[in-house]
Amino acid sequence: MSQAANGRILLLTTPRSYRVQPFLEAAKRLGIDAVQGLDLPVQLADQWQMELGLDFQDVPATTEKILKAAEKRPFQAILSVDDSGSLLAAHASQALGLPHNDPEAAVAARNKFVMRQKLQAGGVACPQFQRFPLDADLYEVVQQVTFPCVVKPLTLSGSRGVIRADNAAELLAAVSRLRRILPSTEPQFYLVEQFIPGFEVALEGILDNGRLTVLALFDKPDPLDGPFFEETIYVTPSRLPEAAQQAIAGCTAQAAQALGLRTGPVHAELRLNDDGPWLIEMAGRSIGGLCSQTLRFGVDGSLEEMILRQACGLDLDLRPSGRASGVMMIPIPEAGLFKGVTGLEAAQAVPLIESIEITAKLNYPLVPLPEGDSYLGFIFARGEEAEAVEAALRQAHHQLHFKIAPQIPLTMMN
Repeated sequence: MSQAANGRILLLTTPRSYRVQPFLEAAKRLGIDAVQGLDLPVQLADQWQMELGLDFQDVPATTEKILKAAEKRPFQAILSVDDSGSLLAAHASQALGLPHNDPEAAVAARNKFVMRQKLQAGGVACPQFQRFPLDADLYEVVQQVTFPCVVKPLTLSGSRGVIRADNAAELLAAVSRLRRILPSTEPQFYLVEQFIPGFEVALEGILDNGRLTVLALFDKPDPLDGPFFEETIYVTPSRLPEAAQQAIAGCTAQAAQALGLRTGPVHAELRLNDDGPWLIEMAGRSIGGLCSQTLRFGVDGSLEEMILRQACGLDLDLRPSGRASGVMMIPIPEAGLFKGVTGLEAAQAVPLIESIEITAKLNYPLVPLPEGDSYLGFIFARGEEAEAVEAALRQAHHQLHFKIAPQIPLTMMN
């Protein structure tokens, strides 16, 4: 089979993305010609010998650049690997007449304020919310909110800048902290929304003409009650009752419809309590980081293969592997310079552990939440029962010991 036997696809991604390599490997296995469209200045793209260097912020001009590239060799689909390229993917796909989500849906899936508005209008259970300018008088803000609440930036991902506040003093501190975190390139607004108690889950799905197929439902067994919301363990299949799982799937499908998402992967975060499921976040992409490694379909097919198959009109085998699997996103315990890890052999020897990937770079600074946006690495496990998989992840993590040295700030010399 030739490399392009099953079509040509454009993958929009960023230089820092963990996510693009699994897509490239899946494309190779499927005989799909995958072209990277990298969010990169043209000069650097030429230096790195990238086929397409693209400016994701300049959507009209970059759409034209993609159209010219497609004139030479057509694309069968355009996929945004990360949230950053979703709006560009929608516009370029629309211009080329390819299957796509509406640009308004792409905006809604990235901007939490627009998302909340559309969810509320669509009758989806979601937190009550208010938007404030970053420079709003904080004492006036306090008068307008109820506690407990959660402060959120509009577009940052990975729980970065997300802080719970239980009283006025904590709200003032949270907003002050967010002001220091938020880059000037981000919208200078923030949300204050109702804190929703309950058990949190993550749903991985795929949309075909608006119809949702659930690929996996992950339990998050560690409580996520704040003040920060660092995710750790994901385990699938879910141990929730079938009725609860159906309600979660229904809420997710309703949310996708409310946002206008109609095709491709979706990743949703929900909370379940006595009032049923609540939609917390939804993205028009697949699960982040390296977490997709937990999922296998059909005869050992990856999540990325399923996404590419759908995009190129190939047959799908969405049968889950039948085994439980899980991942631990290893949290950063403190700020400092990463100096190494011990206990890897002991951790890897824990029964059911498949692999451990330390993604933090030696001698680089570690930044925990809410300022940071990364993890020390990932632990993967697979077995017959979800309980055993969760226990293996915890046991392996207990074997790991990370050396983090204090980072001495630079001072000016006289």
